[in-house]
Amino acid sequence: MPPNLLVFDFDGVIVDGMSEYWWSARRSCQTLRPGIDLPQETPERFRQLRPWIHHGWEMVLIAALLSEPDGPLDRVGLSGFVRDYSAHCEAALARFGWDPALLQQTLESVRADAVQADRGAWLALHQPYPGVVERLAAFTAEGLAWSVLTTKGRDFTAELLSAMGLTPARLDGHESGPKPQVLLRLAREWTLSGFVEDRRPTLETVRSTPGLEHLPCWLVSWGYLRPTDGEGLPDGVRLLSAECFASPLAEWP
Repeated sequence: MPPNLLVFDFDGVIVDGMSEYWWSARRSCQTLRPGIDLPQETPERFRQLRPWIHHGWEMVLIAALLSEPDGPLDRVGLSGFVRDYSAHCEAALARFGWDPALLQQTLESVRADAVQADRGAWLALHQPYPGVVERLAAFTAEGLAWSVLTTKGRDFTAELLSAMGLTPARLDGHESGPKPQVLLRLAREWTLSGFVEDRRPTLETVRSTPGLEHLPCWLVSWGYLRPTDGEGLPDGVRLLSAECFASPLAEWP
């Protein structure tokens, strides 16, 4: 029988990288549009928009939008923007003459340069959530393997996990493809014990994917959640508090 595997998202579940998100998004914008005016401190609207960001390239685009005094974020407000988030992002890509591949490539180049120039400073922009590192390390002692499945680049995630002293049984970054497809591949090699995420739409997509309808899913309460994400969760998706996370897997909701 295949060994059991518990799968974790990374950003918003294991590590809080808000400072790094803004640092890298800002630097990427400055690379693409030299002279762009953006503050060094993370803007509050960037923090508020983070729960809607799915891919790294979107962070660069949002940073560019925040540089516009009369842009869509000012015209329609935060609530109006997130109500039609995808359409606003598509319109902004067309207006700036960018595409997701360019933004993702720029973001990863900026991160690679930062790691090479001062690895310690870059790592310090990330903070693991309290108790998470210790809990992940304890899973091994409990005989349960765990892995990381993230939309962040694999190499950057590996750097951060290594700095935290963590060694997952497997690590899949955005290079591995969409999360539901990766989970289906993992299910052929492991007995999946569940998937832990901080994006409700991702969990809903996973549960609606043929072959994953019965996969236990948990939405962490400490991640980058939208205001109503924890309400009225669909069957098979449970809200996971920090207190429950610290308990044995058998006691999770």
